[in-house]
Amino acid sequence: MGCTAIDFSPLRGSRPARDLDLSTARRVNREQKRIDVDFPSWVVEALNREAARIGVTRQSIIRVWLVERLEADAASKALNGDAASGAC
Repeated sequence: MGCTAIDFSPLRGSRPARDLDLSTARRVNREQKRIDVDFPSWVVEALNREAARIGVTRQSIIRVWLVERLEADAASKALNGDAASGAC
């Protein structure tokens, strides 16, 4: 569908999602790819402590922290007008 807006004004009071075929829907850019990363032992130990403290796996901590950082950087760039040209 791209960056075009959807006009729902004729649908006031209805549920447009009811008319969508969600059986073929997919999330864009959600494919996973496995990577290997080497960390110093002190980093691994700190990650293990934090993961144990909040009750999740080390991999979850790494994933969440990386995503948070990337989203914060993207938001900062968008606020500063540094976003890539052609974005919606």
